Amino acid sequence: MFTQNIRFYLELAARFYVFLILNLYGWAKMAGNQFFRPGHFPEKAAQIPLAEASGFELAWAFFGHSTSYILVIGLSQVIGAWLLLWDKTKLIGIAILLPVLLNIVIVDICFEVAFGAMLIALTCLLLLLLVLALNQSTVRALFALLWQKPVSEKMVVRERVKTIVIALVLAVLIFILENVLLQLIGQLK
Repeated sequence: MFTQNIRFYLELAARFYVFLILNLYGWAKMAGNQFFRPGHFPEKAAQIPLAEASGFELAWAFFGHSTSYILVIGLSQVIGAWLLLWDKTKLIGIAILLPVLLNIVIVDICFEVAFGAMLIALTCLLLLLLVLALNQSTVRALFALLWQKPVSEKMVVRERVKTIVIALVLAVLIFILENVLLQLIGQLK
């Protein structure tokens, strides 16, 4: 009983912490308070030649170049964070947030973003993994359901080969159509 209470409060604390942090970061992004955006470029960073810019300066200029990108990442953080608040949607929130946070941690490491920012993202990532660990029976049941063989799985070999050939033919047709469209667009320019 005591361990169940600890697990319950630990999970709730982890979800609330990630909710608060990612709302702060997500809304800050969407409000234009993160990244070097066109028209809002720090004077010092604007004076640095591209070849001499640090990884941080390059990353912040690159990510800040696209308002759409900033909105997608900010909305992903906010929506995923809000989904953490309810038991029925917490795993969906985690599914949204894990790739976002993993990408943030990788960018922070590879582009030498301030250690504090990387530590915050890493903490959120680890807390989400903790929530998954605390819900491992549900996660296992979901994966078992996803990998459950359908009743029609007893397809004979001939039927499987036919299915693969049809899928490959359709993939080739999609590739051809895509290249035709690219050529047409190229001729329009």
